[in-house]
Amino acid sequence: MSREVLLLVDVLAREKNVDREVVFGALESALASATKKRFEDEADVRVSIDRNTGEYESFRRWQVMDDETFETPDLHIKLEQAQKSNPGVQLEEFVEEPLESIDFGRIGAQAAKQVIFQKIRDAEREQILSDFMERSEHLVSGTVKRLERGNAIVEFGKIEALLPREQMIPKENLRVGDRVRAYLLRVDRTVRGPQIVLSRVSPEFLVKLFELEVPEIEEGLLEIVAAARDPGSRAKIAVRTHDQRLDPIGTCVGMRGSRVQAVTNELAGERVDIVLWSEDPATNVINALAPADVTSIVVDEEQHSMDVVVEEESLAQAIGRGGQNVRLASQMTGWELNIMTVEAFEAKSGQETAKVRDLFIAKLDVDEEVADILVQEGFNTLEEVAYVPLDEMLEIEAFDEATVEELRSRARNALLTAAIANEEEVEHHIEDLHKLDGMDDETARILASKDVGTQEALADLDVEELVEMTGMDAERANALIMAARAPWFA
Repeated sequence: MSREVLLLVDVLAREKNVDREVVFGALESALASATKKRFEDEADVRVSIDRNTGEYESFRRWQVMDDETFETPDLHIKLEQAQKSNPGVQLEEFVEEPLESIDFGRIGAQAAKQVIFQKIRDAEREQILSDFMERSEHLVSGTVKRLERGNAIVEFGKIEALLPREQMIPKENLRVGDRVRAYLLRVDRTVRGPQIVLSRVSPEFLVKLFELEVPEIEEGLLEIVAAARDPGSRAKIAVRTHDQRLDPIGTCVGMRGSRVQAVTNELAGERVDIVLWSEDPATNVINALAPADVTSIVVDEEQHSMDVVVEEESLAQAIGRGGQNVRLASQMTGWELNIMTVEAFEAKSGQETAKVRDLFIAKLDVDEEVADILVQEGFNTLEEVAYVPLDEMLEIEAFDEATVEELRSRARNALLTAAIANEEEVEHHIEDLHKLDGMDDETARILASKDVGTQEALADLDVEELVEMTGMDAERANALIMAARAPWFA
């Protein structure tokens, strides 16, 4: 029988022009599949063929799992149980039990051939896909071969790709035989092999279409820096030039709008706004909100947002229908944009000014006049009053050196008082957290500093959140959370 195995391997390797190792692997798969049929339950079977003698052995195996990932005793075994018979075994390794090998004649050469042919087809498909991916062609053009539950299967060359319904432009109805362009979004690895997923709604598709229509982009003279889309309705792109002799917007628009019109036609009539990119974020936002006129902008670096002030008559244009204009501008620039009228901005500024002024009056024990001077000079926090360089504060004409020193001293005392009060609150929380088994002082302080100052707050966390906060391992995090949740089950 072993001679028959070796003979079959040699014949198939020559017939299909594949490596003998591929044939051995296919035979092992075929034998394992046939052996599994002897079990009523699910089983993981491994067959090993000796490459020199043709003799083969069969094993049933179980993967070693911990308590959390253990699913079925047919395929898995818990670490504690596995280590009784094999002390050195680790998680995700396998433990095996020898099986009586089936007779090779029972599966027959035909069954083995079917497995081999399938493996060869899979290998050919992988090779074709690999060759395609090496060419880095992100924009593909193909034919709709068939439709499956609203999704389109697109064929280009010898490759089939999936264009899901959610990646099609809204209201676009593709039919079998239609020619279609799309962007290569990703490659999914499935049990049936690699699956290319296409998109016609991604901003990258818009960029690739412009690269196709505007040769100056491919030549490196122009660059599309950012893009945002409301598929089928409107889009924005920001462009900059690397050659000052070129007009970037005019180049992308083309003679009589021919280039941008070609892109619009491919995108089912989607209107494309082309704006200049600027290294200055505020200028970038002003350009992105065109054609609306912006009166002023206030940038909040900490919140990564901007208050954009426009006149009353420009408000609707800046926001756009259904908020479309500001939404696309926000996506393209990466900033959260708050559109408001001059009146609304003045009201908001007045509230913020009053809040800061009241803070200075209360914490620095000064009158409204001194507090107003600090606000007018741009001070917004106690930290700024306490630690801004002395020279800068001395430039304030209304204050002499003694006043400045006194203000800085009061600000530092106020910050110290607040820090002491905060520390007392942290100590109170730590006392509660210390009651948990396994809790140490360092961990308790970290948690208290992140507003997790009670056992109840700790119980509401999941393992991943606690690991991210503290850097502890998942096992300890799980133990602490379960200890905090103990009252739930009492």
